[in-house]
Amino acid sequence: MTVQSLTPQEARKLVAQGATLVDVREADEHARAHVPGSLNVPLASLGNQPLPDGPIIFHCRTGMRTQANAAQLAQAAGSADCYLLAGGLDAWTKEGLPARVDRKQPLEIMRQVQITAGGLVLIGVLLGWLVAPAWFALSAFVGAGLMFAGISGWCGMANLLRIMPWNRQAAR
Repeated sequence: MTVQSLTPQEARKLVAQGATLVDVREADEHARAHVPGSLNVPLASLGNQPLPDGPIIFHCRTGMRTQANAAQLAQAAGSADCYLLAGGLDAWTKEGLPARVDRKQPLEIMRQVQITAGGLVLIGVLLGWLVAPAWFALSAFVGAGLMFAGISGWCGMANLLRIMPWNRQAAR
């Protein structure tokens, strides 16, 4: 199924005419930056939450997530006209269109995972090289965990980071 992509300006005009802009990113991503008035319906809960009637424009941060899931989004839209925002929120803000950015919100969980995993791998390599070769096991453990997360779709590090005190406000 082909879903039409819209430029940010075309999407803005359609929203002004009553279309609904639906952000398919996770709640922590939406809390940090979003288009005012957009509805947050993460991809994982798309079938559980009814979507409004009328044209729907789906977006993510760069447009890659919506493009990769276009068939699922079209199915979720049902009989409503369904569009994708080309370039996502990044393109929207690049055009100078309004967005709410709250830098007081924690970084997105997946960015935290990347920072934490990268730091642990670096520490494991440095300690393995400078202190004792057994420290290389830390890097191997993190690498195995990342592979498991990619294969299974379950990331223990993300789940652990999600419950950290600095992330609790984003869960509102």
